[in-house]
Amino acid sequence: MQKTVIFFARRFLLVFLTVGFISFPLMPGEAAPATMVNGLPDLTSLVEKVGPAVVNIRTIEKIQSRRNPAMDMDRDFQEYLFRFFGIPAPDGQLSGTQPQEQVRRGMGSGFIITADGYILTNHHVIDNADEVFVRLTDNREFKAKIIGSDKRTDVALLKIEGKNLPVLKTGNSANIKVGEWVLAIGSPFALENTVTAGIISAKARDTGDYLPLIQTDVAVNPGNSGGPLINMAGEAIGINSQIYSRSGGYMGISFAIPIDEALRVSEQLKKTGKVTRGQIGIQVAEVSVETAKAMNLPNDRGVMVARVEKGSAAEKAGVEAGDIILKFNSQSIEKLSELPRLVGDSIPGTKVSLTVLRKGKSLVLPVTISKAELDKPARKDESSSSRQGESLSSSILGLQVADLTAPQKKRLGINHGVVVTASASPAFESGIRKGDIILRLNNGDVTSQQDFQNQLVKAGKAKMVVLLVARNNLIRYVPVKPVAK
Repeated sequence: MQKTVIFFARRFLLVFLTVGFISFPLMPGEAAPATMVNGLPDLTSLVEKVGPAVVNIRTIEKIQSRRNPAMDMDRDFQEYLFRFFGIPAPDGQLSGTQPQEQVRRGMGSGFIITADGYILTNHHVIDNADEVFVRLTDNREFKAKIIGSDKRTDVALLKIEGKNLPVLKTGNSANIKVGEWVLAIGSPFALENTVTAGIISAKARDTGDYLPLIQTDVAVNPGNSGGPLINMAGEAIGINSQIYSRSGGYMGISFAIPIDEALRVSEQLKKTGKVTRGQIGIQVAEVSVETAKAMNLPNDRGVMVARVEKGSAAEKAGVEAGDIILKFNSQSIEKLSELPRLVGDSIPGTKVSLTVLRKGKSLVLPVTISKAELDKPARKDESSSSRQGESLSSSILGLQVADLTAPQKKRLGINHGVVVTASASPAFESGIRKGDIILRLNNGDVTSQQDFQNQLVKAGKAKMVVLLVARNNLIRYVPVKPVAK
């Protein structure tokens, strides 16, 4: 009897784990969760629920026909050539006719987020489009209006005139987990209403874009752009945007814009048609492991201020080139890409605090965010112009340096430093070149060539010396390992 009970208990457990037959009632309007078939999710009911809200986007870009002036002829002569010799007129047009209008067509995907017709897609899907058309799964087609588009995040917002349209519910991309099942619906290679599935491979992949992206192994190809990435609850958690490919087609890695960020951008587009970002007027660089170790930092977190724009919010707040920014408000800065995103997401006019490390001391600087403008081109390097003063040689670093004259300091916008007149090993291997300006050695400002030599003597037999170096109006820390005498 006991063996029989154990046998049936095991069979029950096996069926429960394999099929998953227990179900619960759904709330009104809630998408049916995926069930399990032979250990894999059954997506049929989920696709039936969310599919109607995914749309196909067709774009037309009008291109003005170009005629070669040298080919223009008298109309009578054109007619003569055509009638007697069969030679067509330039651009293939007969006499008296107008050149045909050329168009460039594009294809993409999108999804409806409101019942009155607002649609999310990618910026690159509708970029340069003169006309945009949206087709629903029931074959209804609408001419869409571009409400706004943001190239930096690759998000665009469209509007079609309709009522009670099918809507795809949006989820929370902050709650996604690596390994969870997701699916994509779109129009790869113009094949409308195509469904592909996979899992989330990484939550916040830093690809160098303005936003950290969701990485998946869902098959995404040209035409899928702008379509939704959907979780098993039937919610859009991202906008399919990019693929990693050497061939132009899918190779197992695709990326989606997190829906939280896309919605934040779309709200600004809906209100003003554009996205307003904050800036503080600095350029930043990475803090290497060697630099962090030489400066006794706990790790290589934080970013270094490479340049401070004249008259910028950062300059007014007292931020200096060479500062290492450790925190933005209360959030620690771990990666180089984090600070520009945090600053850009801030509303112009708001006050934030920067925690910086300067010459071994921690400072908290209040900064008022300003409105972002177009990037200004870097000024041409003036540091390589002729300078006065004899060079002072440093055999342990392989450097020769000279004092800067007062006019040179004024032109460069600095009040201290020495210029490198020659660079050899080990400084050359560390990236220091002739014409570079050395502003600081470890945590001490360099005021003259003799001061540079004195600080080197004071450093003694240090395993690593960190120089703060300016080049092309950008500043960076350069660790150099001294040569033993």
